[in-house]
Amino acid sequence: MSAEMSFFIYLLEQYAMYRKAKTSDILREWDQKQVTQTIFDNYWGYHTERIENAFQDIDSRLQTGKSAW
Repeated sequence: MSAEMSFFIYLLEQYAMYRKAKTSDILREWDQKQVTQTIFDNYWGYHTERIENAFQDIDSRLQTGKSAW
């Protein structure tokens, strides 16, 4: 498994805990909002900062369709 995929799974699990939701529900939401690939592609940015920054960016993408930054 690639480092990117390993981190993506970790991020998905952590985000689900943050949102107090099932990982399957979170992934379904990401897929419906068409942000899954974008989140995966942001590996370099997300894994070098606090995970809360990733959560903030993901929340922004889900709500507005745009990055928080």
